[in-house]
This record gives sequence, structure tokens and C-alpha cells, in this order.
Amino acid sequence: MTDKWKLTPGKLRRLKDPGSWKVKGTDEWGPGRKGVGLIGQERAVESISFGLMVSGRGYNIFVTGQPGSGRTSYALERLRERAAELPAPDDWLYLHNFDEPGEPLAMAVPAGRGKELCTALGGLLNELKTVIGKAFEQSQYEDAKAQYVKEFQEKAGAIMDELKSWAAERHFSLKRTPQGFVNIPLIEAKDEEGKPVVREIQQEEFEALDEKEQKRYQALSEEVSQKTLLGLRRIRDMEKELKERIGELEAEICRTAIAPCMADVREPYSGNEPLSKWFDRMAEDVIENFGAFVTAVRDESAEVDFSRYLGNLFVSNDPKDGAPVVWETNPTYYNLAGKVEYESRQGYLYTDFRRIVAGAFHKANGGFLVLDAEKVLMNFMSWEAIKRLLRTQEASIENLGEQYGAIPVSSLRPSPIRMDLKIVMIGMPYIYELLQHYDPEFRKLFKIKASFDTDMPRTAATERRMGLCVRDILRRENLKPFDAEALSEVIEWASRDAEDQNLLSAELGRLRELLMESHAWAAGSNKPRVGREHVRKAIEHKRYRSGMYQEKLTRAFENGVIRVDTDGAVVGQVNGLAVIDLTDYRFGHPSRITANVFMGQEGVVNIEREVRMTGPIHNKGLMILSSYLGRKYAQDMPLTLSARITFEQNYGGIEGDSASSTELYCLLSALSGLPLNQGIAVTGSVDQFGNVQPIGGVNEKIEGFFDYCRIAGLTGRQGVMIPRANVRHLMLDHDVLQAVKDGKFSVWAVGTIDEGIELLTGVRAGREHRDGSYAPASVHGRAKARLSKLLSDNVRLRRKLGGDDEENEGGRRGRRPEEESPAGRRGR
Repeated sequence: MTDKWKLTPGKLRRLKDPGSWKVKGTDEWGPGRKGVGLIGQERAVESISFGLMVSGRGYNIFVTGQPGSGRTSYALERLRERAAELPAPDDWLYLHNFDEPGEPLAMAVPAGRGKELCTALGGLLNELKTVIGKAFEQSQYEDAKAQYVKEFQEKAGAIMDELKSWAAERHFSLKRTPQGFVNIPLIEAKDEEGKPVVREIQQEEFEALDEKEQKRYQALSEEVSQKTLLGLRRIRDMEKELKERIGELEAEICRTAIAPCMADVREPYSGNEPLSKWFDRMAEDVIENFGAFVTAVRDESAEVDFSRYLGNLFVSNDPKDGAPVVWETNPTYYNLAGKVEYESRQGYLYTDFRRIVAGAFHKANGGFLVLDAEKVLMNFMSWEAIKRLLRTQEASIENLGEQYGAIPVSSLRPSPIRMDLKIVMIGMPYIYELLQHYDPEFRKLFKIKASFDTDMPRTAATERRMGLCVRDILRRENLKPFDAEALSEVIEWASRDAEDQNLLSAELGRLRELLMESHAWAAGSNKPRVGREHVRKAIEHKRYRSGMYQEKLTRAFENGVIRVDTDGAVVGQVNGLAVIDLTDYRFGHPSRITANVFMGQEGVVNIEREVRMTGPIHNKGLMILSSYLGRKYAQDMPLTLSARITFEQNYGGIEGDSASSTELYCLLSALSGLPLNQGIAVTGSVDQFGNVQPIGGVNEKIEGFFDYCRIAGLTGRQGVMIPRANVRHLMLDHDVLQAVKDGKFSVWAVGTIDEGIELLTGVRAGREHRDGSYAPASVHGRAKARLSKLLSDNVRLRRKLGGDDEENEGGRRGRRPEEESPAGRRGR
């Protein structure tokens, strides 16, 4: 009976014939023009191509897939190919705003011209210093200025002479003092020789005059003062006119001096109207501040800031490189949106337009920006900055301190830059689903989804494409070529990694790791080519590096600490199989499952569930098990039993339903009294109708039990029973495959509980007759007989323990409420 569902070695691993390659090694294949590219990702390739073709707003791309599937490398490669076909976008500069210094101006120039313009502005500044200094050192300027001053002095002198003469006629003199002009009365007197003279009146003389005379002098003094003020006002107007004439002279000289050098710099950008206006405003500012240039020439130690005439090359593009492709690996807010930097000077912070730094948005403008979705969401405000950019199609530079600081800080507000870029975000599928669910703007902004799969169909064509992909990776990484046997081993590994004989893993990152490690083992052996033994060594050593915990469990079994029987037969005991997943490595681990059945009405109780060591999926499997028992045995009688099932020596949690069929076999054994073969380990879930359903990790489970059997000693009667639907997933290790070929180990595949219980007990399960009975010697017949006995024993025991009470209770149930006396009610 054990051979009935036994699998042949050919079904345990789908092998790849090395002869089918028709070459001895990958080095015999031609290099190919562009290589194979991405394999097994046709849906993702078409999605990305379509996303690059559509230029409308919102058609940004979100690439989903597992790390190692090639999602990032392919996206970058495809974007660079597309970017090479597009024209290079404009360069961007920030220039000083002469009208609003706190709002620097963003200027666009053709690609590659931004650096030229900044260099030209630096050269222009040096040239302006020279030409302005020379212009104002010429005698022509000094002569003209002296002539203007002489004319002013002559006119001013004439006015003052006129004022003095007019005052003298009224017997007053005008004198200049530090406080201004004063007028002093004059009197006629005689000198020592008796000659008549006019002299200034003394204070005592003035006070000696009568009141009438004093008032006359005061009236004349007022008149003289008014006349003097009018004369001085004329002189001030003339002085203002002199300054204007000198300013016009200086402006004309400066304008004439700077015009040729300004024209040389402006001429290449004559069609750029915003830049032309800036040059006009710059020329006006240079003329207004020509003195700073003269000072800088005459005194080299003078600190004069001319930075406002320079440019800040914000974004520069090479016209030969096409559109930019920026992969921002650290998408912080400032790395994306740019920032205004500050410099500390003596405890104070200073900044200007030259300290405006571009972010990834600006660098990718006109091209493509690639971001890791998880890293974006981990950084404060980065996701909001991306959404704002895509909504407004503008990039503004705003430091976070201005938005979230407790005290507003005065800073620059650079003018925004218009944006035209496509963002490609790369992330896990669950991140895409979360954004779809929680952010209503997400689907408007990222309308293209490109999903990278983890596997692809295994056909002769895909096997060849994977072989060519291996060739490309080997040549790109400068690795040794693989021979045909090694290449076949890689194909078989890819099926094992995909957990399906008819699939191949599409995770190129893991494939590259295998090739690198296989090359290392071949290099250590000084072999010209990588052979099959090197690939197997790479696979085995990777398991060894991560298998410390598995080794400890195996050692505990070997030392008798963990009890797992691999021979004999026991009632109510079976070996279940579990997978322990350590993220980077997983392995199979047998567990002894036991069951006891006894009188009672509690039903099937899982001990782990009672102490809350099981998850919801495992609990669901237990309830399905109970439902199966009810369908199978409780159609003509109530199901009355108490059963306890447990995973022995289990001190951690249990999740999953892959042991539900195992638990059912154990329970049927306990009910029927038939022992189960301990050399056969079991895995598989069960439905309510007794069908065995597929599970995951089938290869690891078989190999885990095989290791235990090999330690205990292979008898040829040992093996693993799996669901029939899992046969396609078998890609067992070569040592297991060899043991099966040698008849030392077996793998059986069953489709129903009946088939499984027959294999474990060696007794037929039994078919249900029309009256609901089973053959007495069958498994189900024995189980139902045991259940019938438990039911009858339970009824008999209840009658024995509480017969009188039951009879009285029955009498009370037969009596109508109105027939019962109040006394009776009180007594009850």
C-alpha cells in the first residue's frame, strides 16, 4: 500500500539537461548587441514604456516589486535610454534682484550656457573695475569737473559780493561764522588821526543808542537777513545743480566706459528678454555705484562687495548628454527641494543669492527623477514637497525653519522655477496599496503602475534567455564563464527559488549573488570555468552561513533533547512539519503532534490555542477539523467526545493551517486505536470535505525531516507525505533525490484524508454505506464505533450519577406552569 502514492525520482526535481545548451560554456555564446536585458517582466516593461510615452500631467510612474527583482536597475537603464533621445533642458541661474534684494531672480539660459554666463560675469566685473578706474583718472574728467566748480564759485562769489554791497549801503556788514552768516550794523566814526571811517558798532555803543534808533537798526537787520537767506538759497540751488552736472558727467563717462564690455557679454543673450532687462538694471547700478569701483582700484585693501554683479550657477546641463536622470538615494526635504544656506560671522547668520543650493527637483528638471518610496515616506515633509511640485509644476525654495520655527526668521525668497519632469518612485507593493488607500491625491499624481513579478514561466525559451542573462552578468562583472553543467544547476536553482518546477525566479539580485559566489569557489580551485560543483558549493555554503539555529536544533535532536520518532508505530502520535523563517534563511523542522480522546462533551481542544500560542489561521484549521468530524460521524448521532491535541516541545507561537491534516490524522488514530507510522512525516491543510490542500515550504519540510532521519539512520521505510497539489513545487536537494533513488527515502502525494490515513496506518479508510455505517475493520468504522461507545458511556454515566434528578426534571418539564403550586415554585 505504501507504493500506491509514492512519487518517482523524476517528479521530485525538474532537471535541466546540460546537453540542451549546445555549448560547453557561456564563453562560447556571442556577446549580443545590447544583451538580453530584463527577463520575465514583460508587464513591467510595457507599463514603463507607456508611462514614458505619455507626457500629460499626473502620468508619473510607481514601480512595485521585491528588492532584487531588477526594478531599480531596469528603471534607471530605461530612463537613461529615453533621456538620451530628449534635448538637454535649460540651465538655471540665480541673479541679484536690484529692485528687491530679498527676492533673487531665476534666469534660464540654453543648456551649457549657464557656466559661460557666470564666467563672463566674473570677467566683466574685473573689466569694469579697470575701465571705470581708468576713465576717472583721465585729465578730461578732472578738467571738466574743475570748470564746473570754477563756474559755480564765480557765480557764488558774485552773489555774495552783491549781498555785501547791498548790506553796506544799509550800513551793515556780512560775516561768516561757524553758525552761518551774521550781519553787524556799521557806524561812521573818526580814527585817531581824525579822519572819517566806517566801523562795526560795539555792543555798548548799540545799547547806548536810544530806543528809536535801536528799532531802526533791528528793522534793517531783518531786511538784510532776509536778503542774505535768499542769496544763500540761490547758492544752494547752484550747488545742487553743480552736483547734478558733475553726476551727469560721471554717469556719462561711466556709461561710455562700460558700454563696450557690457555689450560683449550681453550680445549672446540678446533674445533673452528677462536677462536683457537684468543687464540694463545692472548697468544702472554700476553707474550709481561707480565710486566703489574707483575705490577698489585705488585702494586694493578696501573691502568692497561686488557679489551682486556675479551669478549663482544653480543648475547646469551638458547639451550633449540629453535630458537628466537623477537618482536621489537620500530624499530628505532639502535634498529634494533645495535650500538657502547661511554663513556664521561673529555670531550672526548671513546669506545671499549665491548660497541658494539646488535640490533633486531642480537637477532633474526637464528629465526624470528616481526615488525610493520607503525612504521618501521616512523623511519629514519630503512626500508633501513632491505632491506640491506635481500639483503646481513649480519648485519654490523654502527653508523648513521659516514654516515651522517658533519665531519667523527673515530670509531670502528666491523666485520659483517652472518644472517639467517625470517622477519614478520605486517601492514595495504594500506601500503602493497604502498610498492608494490613505492619500486621495496619490492616484491623480501617479497614474502609471509598473509591477515587477518575482517569477516567470519555465519554458525552453525562458531557460535560454536566463542562460544568456547569466552570460551578460558574468561579462559585466568580469567573472569566470560557466560550463553547461553549472548553467543547468543555475536553472534548477532558479526553479527552487521560485518554489515551482514550472517557474523560474525573476529576482536578478539573488541570481547575481549566486554567480558571484560560485565564481569565488571556482577561483579558489584555479578552474578556468565554473562547474556544477562550484554552484552547489555556493548554495550549500550560503545555507551554512545562515544555518546556525538549524544546526542547534538538529544537535538537540541528536542528543535526545528534542524527541522525534523516525521509526515504529504509535497510536495518537504523528510527525508534523513546520518551516522556521529567519528572513534570510528558512528551514524545515519536524514536530511531534499527539492527541488523546476521552469521555466528555468539550469537543476537540487544541492546547496551544487555549494558552493563546496560536494564530487565527491555525485556529481556523482546527475548526475545519471539527467540522470534518461532524460531517463524517455525526449525521446520525451527536458528536460527544473530549479530545486534546498539542505540538509537543513547542515553546513558541504557531501560525498557519499546514498542520491541520496532520492533526486530523493524529485524532483519527486516537479514535480508531490504530497506530501511525512514525517514519512518515505529514504536511498539508484540509478542507471540510476531507480534501488535502497545498501548503508552502514543501521542499524545506521534506529536507528537514530527511536530515533527522539521516541522523537517526535511514531504514528505507521513512519519508514524507505531501498534498498532491504540491508535486509541482518539488525541487529537492540532490542528497534527498539520491536517497530516493537508492530506496532509502520516499515521498508520497495524497489528495484526501482517506488516502493519507491508509498510508499511515496500513488499514483502509472505509467507505460510507447508505445507512451511514462503515466497515467495522476500516479506520472510519473503528473511529465511529469508538464515538458511539463514548456517547453511550456518557449517557449511561449521566444516568448513573443523576438519574433521580433527571427524572424529576423530566416530570417538571412535562407539567404546565399553571399546575405548579406557589409552594413548589418557592421550594424549587
